[in-house]
Amino acid sequence: MDYKIRFNVPPFVGKETDYIMQAVKNEKICGDGEFTKKDNAWLEEKTGTAKALLTTSCTHALEMAAILCGVKEGDEVIMPSYTFVSTADAFVLRGAKCVFVDVRPDTMNIDETKIEEAITDRTVAIAPVHYAGVGCEMDTIMDIAKRHNLKVVEDAAQGIMAEYKGKALGTFGDYGCLSFHETKNYSMGEGGAILIRDADMIEDAEVIREKGTNRSKYFRGQVDKYTWINPGSSYLPSDMNAAYLWAQLEQADKINEDRLASWNLYNELLTPLKERGILELPVIPEHCKHNAHMFYIKTKDVAERTELIDYLKADGIYSAFHYVPLHTSPAGKRLGRFHGEDKYTTRESERLTRLPMFYGLKKEEIEFICDRVKAFYHV
Repeated sequence: MDYKIRFNVPPFVGKETDYIMQAVKNEKICGDGEFTKKDNAWLEEKTGTAKALLTTSCTHALEMAAILCGVKEGDEVIMPSYTFVSTADAFVLRGAKCVFVDVRPDTMNIDETKIEEAITDRTVAIAPVHYAGVGCEMDTIMDIAKRHNLKVVEDAAQGIMAEYKGKALGTFGDYGCLSFHETKNYSMGEGGAILIRDADMIEDAEVIREKGTNRSKYFRGQVDKYTWINPGSSYLPSDMNAAYLWAQLEQADKINEDRLASWNLYNELLTPLKERGILELPVIPEHCKHNAHMFYIKTKDVAERTELIDYLKADGIYSAFHYVPLHTSPAGKRLGRFHGEDKYTTRESERLTRLPMFYGLKKEEIEFICDRVKAFYHV
């Protein structure tokens, strides 16, 4: 059906097509052109990371991180089950096994108190996922990693412009991975970035990203010819995609403020249902600065959620549930295991419903959505 209010509308600020044409006129539409370099520099300045490299997707940024961490056959990586498949794929492609642990019911992030007991002599890394742009408890996670000599790869796909204790998400661990998919706050259609914390890993990352060659050094004039150094792949996005993204990064604060205004309005209008015990709303810890990546509500159970989604659909409102826990999937059962009790992961995931959220969502649209939610509950 044609929805009156779509679930997502890819961000568009007006200069995207102009910049794409500029990339074409530059006759440099492959990777690492003018706009790719601008995006990288913006990310480095905004996050404070040692190096940011634009990639073809967050999936590929995670794959790069797994290679850089030296993940190999037989290793184990601890992560939440409540995440997108890319978090797991990046490591299982290297031969590792996923060790899933429970999430916290308040933020839907990995429960940091469950990580240490899941560590074995095969554990090599922790992969926290910053759900909805709300930071995991990174102080605790980094302390565990340091004491057990583990790598940390932050899946910050939803975390651009968000912070934990004043520091950008994706900059705590060894590597942080961002997404610029069309469903994210800033988009290049398909795309992502890897944030590299330690400067001594930059050259290795460049080699992996450039098909295993030292091509980046060649273009900087550091070597007179480039050659194959190590195994790698092609993780460079087209500069036309980077040009599309640059238009939005130029107006990043405006987009962020617009989304936060929408999030706050949702929260204000639905708080009466929360106070009556009808719904649960997102929880933002005081030390976290979120980015309004999504606004979700939690119903009583999966049956009520299904009824609500169908009810909103009848009014032309597209709402959706999110991840099916990975440990319950066919691949998850083969390629991973759940450590400890699944107390919250499945139960909370079955109650969660995402409401429409995108740049340019109108105030009257949010009011209409909230009115229909209230009508469903006869409020």
